[in-house]
Amino acid sequence: MQKMASLTGFLPRNVFSVLALVVLVPLLSACGFNTIPTNEEQAKAAWSEVLNQYQRRADLIPNLVETVKGYAAQEKDVLTSVVEARAKATSVQVTPDTLKDPNAFKAFQDNQANLTGALSRLLAVVENYPDLKSNQNFLALQSQLEGTENRIAVARRDYIEAVRVYNTSLRTMPTIIWTWIWYTSSEPFQTFTIDDSAKQTPQVKF
Repeated sequence: MQKMASLTGFLPRNVFSVLALVVLVPLLSACGFNTIPTNEEQAKAAWSEVLNQYQRRADLIPNLVETVKGYAAQEKDVLTSVVEARAKATSVQVTPDTLKDPNAFKAFQDNQANLTGALSRLLAVVENYPDLKSNQNFLALQSQLEGTENRIAVARRDYIEAVRVYNTSLRTMPTIIWTWIWYTSSEPFQTFTIDDSAKQTPQVKF
C-alpha cells in the first residue's frame, strides 16, 4: 500500500512535468530560444567552407609553381614569393576562437590576401611565355585555379551573410533576451573586410 501511495504521488508530478514541457517548448521556440545556436552553427558551417576552398587553392599551388618553373626558371623571385606566401598562409593555426578574435582573424585574412597578390604576379609573368600558356598541364591548372577563386568568392559571401544574421541575433529583440539569460558566452563573429579594389573575383588571364 505504501508503494502504491508513493507511485500515485509520483505520477501527477511526472505528468505535470511532461505537460509543462509540451507547453514551454513551443513557446521557447516561438520566442527565438533556438535562433542563436542555429545561426551560430550556420556561420561555423559557412566558415568551414571558406577554409575548404582556401585549402583547395593552396593544394593547387605546388603543381602550378613547378609547371611555371619548367618554362620560366629565371622568374626566381616571383616563384619564391608564391611559395613563401603559401607557406605563411597555411601555417596560421585556425581554431574556433579565431572567429571571435579580431587580431587572429585579421592575420588569417592578410595572409590569404598576400597569397592572392603573389599568385597574381606569377600569373602576370606567364604572359611572357607563349609555350607555357599552351601547355596542357598548365591549362588544366588554370581552369582549376579559376574555379577555385570563384568558389572562394562565393564561400566568403555566404560566410559574411551567415555572420551578419548571427551577429544581428545577438543584438536585437527578442533573441537578445536569450543572450542575457542563457547564451551569456555567445560573442559576435569576425567577418571579412573587403576593399573596393578586391570586391571583384580575381581575374585569371593567360
